[in-house]
Amino acid sequence: MQNKEKTCACPSGGFKTMCGGQALIEGIMMRGPKKQAVVVRKPDGTLAIRESQLRFIKDRFPVLGLPLIRGVVTFVASMVEGVRALMYSAEFFPEEEGETEEPSRFEAWLERTLGSDRAASFFVTVSVILGIGMSIGLFFLLPTLLGSVVTLFTDSMVVRNVAESLMKLAIFVGYLALCSRMKDIHRVFQYHGAEHKTIFCYEAGLPLTVENVRKQPRHHPRCGTSFLFMVIAISILVSTVVFGIWPVHNALWRFVAHLLMLPIIVGVSYEFNRWAGRHDGPVTKLLTAPGLWLQNFTTFEPDDAMIEVGIKALELVLPEVKGEDAW
Repeated sequence: MQNKEKTCACPSGGFKTMCGGQALIEGIMMRGPKKQAVVVRKPDGTLAIRESQLRFIKDRFPVLGLPLIRGVVTFVASMVEGVRALMYSAEFFPEEEGETEEPSRFEAWLERTLGSDRAASFFVTVSVILGIGMSIGLFFLLPTLLGSVVTLFTDSMVVRNVAESLMKLAIFVGYLALCSRMKDIHRVFQYHGAEHKTIFCYEAGLPLTVENVRKQPRHHPRCGTSFLFMVIAISILVSTVVFGIWPVHNALWRFVAHLLMLPIIVGVSYEFNRWAGRHDGPVTKLLTAPGLWLQNFTTFEPDDAMIEVGIKALELVLPEVKGEDAW
């Protein structure tokens, strides 16, 4: 492999890389300090590769790189890039094998009006908005509405806060558990495991081989699953404090309050993940344990072909200068 020597040269014991990625449909997206790579295993077994240089909005607008603000910016940017990579990987796997799907009239009109690139950007934007909207509805609006049922039995704000908190956790865990049982999603989560194992192998300073990667654990503390759990957990803490000081009984206004607090919650969650990623003490392990446990639903053991995809994707984004990707 081209980057084997560079991988072997990485420091062992405590080295943490900022390289990370996302599982796709039969593929993996990896992001390094300067590059992003998408590698997809096509139906014929060959690899489709797309590389690009990273451009960060904080370089043009430094204020967006400040603590708390950068968390929201990074979250939205990650969703945009993730949807683009997911759409790219899906192009190789039509719904019905051997059948080319004709674009709808609306899609054809958009492409004629905006051009192919702008039309693609339009669909990415819509997908991101729908994804964020669904997440807010599922993990914030629904628990708020279900939690209001307790007002039929008690006026206690404490009981209502506890009920909403339990609803958030139950819906989040249930959602992950149901997704993990879907056949296609299960394969995506296998690629998620391959991504984690590859990162662990690199951080251990071992050559990036299938044998070395296979031995690594699949639960990684700097995982998106852990981040999402932290968003839920911090939202519970923040809303409990806020509604304890300023009680809000109306379900609609409670939901609006949740929306107003969400950017702060995402920002704090991001800063926590950055901090947790740099520390391995007992406090950190205790706080990150729930997120790691939830990865039992979002990561599964990959096969060798999946590991090969993870290795290739990581090799493509490793920096030329040793240690430049240190977390």
